[in-house]
Amino acid sequence: MTTDTTQTPSPPELTPDNFINRELSTIAFQRRVLAQAAKADVPLLERVKYAAIVGNNLDEFFMVRVASYLQKVQLGITSARPDGYTPSQLLERIRVDADKLISDHRRILKDLLGELEAEGISIVAYNDLSDEEKHILQAYFREAIYPVLTPLAADHARPFPFISNLSLNLGVLLRRNVDPELDFARIKIPVRDVLPRLVNLQDVLFDYGGVEIETMRFVWIEDLIMNNLDYLFPGMDIVEAFPFRVLRNADIDYEQEQDEDLRDVMSVIEQGVRERRFGSVVRISVPDDISDRMLTRLKIGLELHNRAFVYRIKGALGSSDLFELAGVKRYDLQYEPFVPRNVELLSREFNIFDQIAQRDVVVHHPYESFTPVEDFFRTAAKDPKVLAIKATLYRVGKNSPIVEALLDARDNDKQVTVLVELKARFDEENNLTWARALEDKGVHVVYGVEELAVKTHAKISLVVRREKNGVRRYLHLGTGNYNASTARLYGDFGLFTCHDVLADDATRLFNRLTGYAPETSYTKLLVAPDYLFDTLYSLIDNEIQAAKEGREARLIFKMNQLEEDLMIQKLYEASQAGVKIDLLVRGHCCLLPGIPGVSDNIRVVSIIGRFLEHARAYYFRNAPDEQQLLLGSADLMRRNLYNRVEVVFPILNQTIRMKILRTLATQLLDNQGAWELQSDRTYKEVERQEGDTPIDSQKIFTENSFGLDLLP
Repeated sequence: MTTDTTQTPSPPELTPDNFINRELSTIAFQRRVLAQAAKADVPLLERVKYAAIVGNNLDEFFMVRVASYLQKVQLGITSARPDGYTPSQLLERIRVDADKLISDHRRILKDLLGELEAEGISIVAYNDLSDEEKHILQAYFREAIYPVLTPLAADHARPFPFISNLSLNLGVLLRRNVDPELDFARIKIPVRDVLPRLVNLQDVLFDYGGVEIETMRFVWIEDLIMNNLDYLFPGMDIVEAFPFRVLRNADIDYEQEQDEDLRDVMSVIEQGVRERRFGSVVRISVPDDISDRMLTRLKIGLELHNRAFVYRIKGALGSSDLFELAGVKRYDLQYEPFVPRNVELLSREFNIFDQIAQRDVVVHHPYESFTPVEDFFRTAAKDPKVLAIKATLYRVGKNSPIVEALLDARDNDKQVTVLVELKARFDEENNLTWARALEDKGVHVVYGVEELAVKTHAKISLVVRREKNGVRRYLHLGTGNYNASTARLYGDFGLFTCHDVLADDATRLFNRLTGYAPETSYTKLLVAPDYLFDTLYSLIDNEIQAAKEGREARLIFKMNQLEEDLMIQKLYEASQAGVKIDLLVRGHCCLLPGIPGVSDNIRVVSIIGRFLEHARAYYFRNAPDEQQLLLGSADLMRRNLYNRVEVVFPILNQTIRMKILRTLATQLLDNQGAWELQSDRTYKEVERQEGDTPIDSQKIFTENSFGLDLLP
């Protein structure tokens, strides 16, 4: 039956009424993560970890997103996105929303520390220790901490010292004899890679005093230093000392580097990483009881501009360091250990390529082991039949079995080509290290495509193998990084296949990445920035047409973020046409569901749980069979669709397609870790109705990798 389409509404323009600001949606996402820290059914130390995650995420938010808007204000940019906020207006709104989030974060942290104390784990003040304990800690200070400290004075002869990004510091005001003038000195607290932020009293009291205690007690290292400043400033009166923490603009804008010599990409990245620590100050955190004179001295010394964020924090600064506390050995207060199950179709007793030759295999991480991915590379490195290996590396981690396998492959005279994305934010230094190691072994290392501004975010590897009937190519295509560490925490899909057409496409893609082939086309792979947007757009149009013709139309999209304007407009148009749309969006989402006549056929769900939802999947009910379900590396964001090399691939095997659809169906029924975006822009936790079965999709996946035996 054909439906009359003359009354179909035109797609709505994006306005503040139907478009959510990205930054405000990001803050809302942090609220959902913070809610995990307040849940009584989450193990206590895991709740501390969620609080630390929020602290870490907020640091990055200020260093990158807020910093970019501060720059826009300084440049006089007043243009607004569809949400209607000018940069100046948005900064004020961020200030309000972030203030509330940080206040709630601190309140929850206080409650968590109280609960930990009841469990025999506590952070104590130095002044609350016994005289014997202080004496022992002083010995530890003199031996382990004092030699590392370097006080830097600032006066008429010595400029205010440079304060590096993310550093924790002490500002100290001192007096010499009866001189009314106060001197200032700064001490950088040597934490993270140097000393632990939390001093473990069990260890220190035993090692330096032979005293054993049963409870786990800790002292903040800055508290210990502040109470032993006389060792650092003999002959001076310590007037006051306060910790402070600085965040700087850490966003390296590669878009502005297009005129650089692309033959020396490494130099450009290295320079950007070095300059990151010198970016303008975006935020300074200080104790809530800091004196006005100290705060004034810091503002002047740091040259804070009027719009910089100054936060007076109740409690210790830098809550991201609570990862140290979350990692103490109290297994009764942590999640039960989870061991990913082996992939049934891939046995380590047989050659992995012989097994892939028999059938396509999909793996669901972290519920299924990442070992087959490592075996894919390890076997390729040693297998005498393998001629060449090609791979893209975005975030591979510090100790990477995959990179080690690629290095071994060169030792075994395989031809190895690797695209290392040096511009992966905050992983630049790590990727530089691996790139040099690979180059030193004779690996062909490339860093990007034609223009430096385009990042390669695709997750793809290709192995070329000589077999009885000729050369065969094996592929791994994924939604996540080649990183064994994150594969234990991130929910992702990976596909092993030797499908000839996909292999042809992959070969052309690598030629495009490493050579000069701007007119490259593909048969089945959807590659951004050339083809992905147009194909997705067309597939949504196809679903709209199906709805107009009276057929059941359905879209299910799973991603990390949703922000791209034209895609949001097209989804609104699909909703208006009657297409049922389910969006699983973990992070920020600029689309607003539930608007009558515009988005009332759209549901937006965010799942927050033990594992981080990272997979991207796109389902189109009425698409041609081979395009019905797509997986890949791309979110629906401008950067993914226009400014990155992304690969989205079809699931051609019907059995695998049904497996993945089961995971989507299971998550859409989740009533334990799911939050639903409301038409008033707030997220509401999905509540289990009376009589409903509790459905925790992540827990179900730990028991069955692909979830409930049903389809959406």
